[in-house]
Amino acid sequence: MPQIAQIGEIYASQLFWLTIVFGAIFFIVGLGMVPKILGTVEARDARIAADLAEAATARETADRLEEEYRAALDRSRSEAAKVAAEAKAAAARATEARVAEVDAVVNGRLEQAMARIAEARTSAQAEIESVAAEAAQAMVERVAGVTVDPTVARAAVQQELVRG
Repeated sequence: MPQIAQIGEIYASQLFWLTIVFGAIFFIVGLGMVPKILGTVEARDARIAADLAEAATARETADRLEEEYRAALDRSRSEAAKVAAEAKAAAARATEARVAEVDAVVNGRLEQAMARIAEARTSAQAEIESVAAEAAQAMVERVAGVTVDPTVARAAVQQELVRG
């Protein structure tokens, strides 16, 4: 076969060109493109690492701010409860003072009313004694025909009122 007979003659030149092409590919791809690709990968890895570090820092900051917020909220709640308790106590004291004032006024009015009632009772009792004494005088005069002294009649009426 003539094709197989030519291999010996063209084999060396094919190997030469194969070496040249693979060498060119090695220099173009291996020394030109691979370092750029590795640089891009390393930059990407560095950017991802920086972003992760920044995210961790942001998370720590957020956690710290949340703790500060919760502490401030707790302080505000306790202060609000304290102010509310103080307001309740002040309102209770004011109410007690007002109740005491009103109680004093009511007690004063009650004493005045009791005094008026006692005065009215005394006046009514004196009036009853006077009317009863006059009625007793008139009855004795009508029944027995005897005139009774008003002081004697009044003393008899008072004695009967004491006995009940």
